[in-house]
Amino acid sequence: MQAYCMKCRTKREIKDAKAITMKNGKPATQGVCPACGIKMFGIGKS
Repeated sequence: MQAYCMKCRTKREIKDAKAITMKNGKPATQGVCPACGIKMFGIGKS
């Protein structure tokens, strides 16, 4: 899955991605940017 990296300002593939559920019950994916190492977050089905 891809998500937008706020530091790199580009869409990148999520490294070490794991599926999570937000407080409101919607699915999301959380991981790390492979280029800069900052935390990434993608909302929607993984």
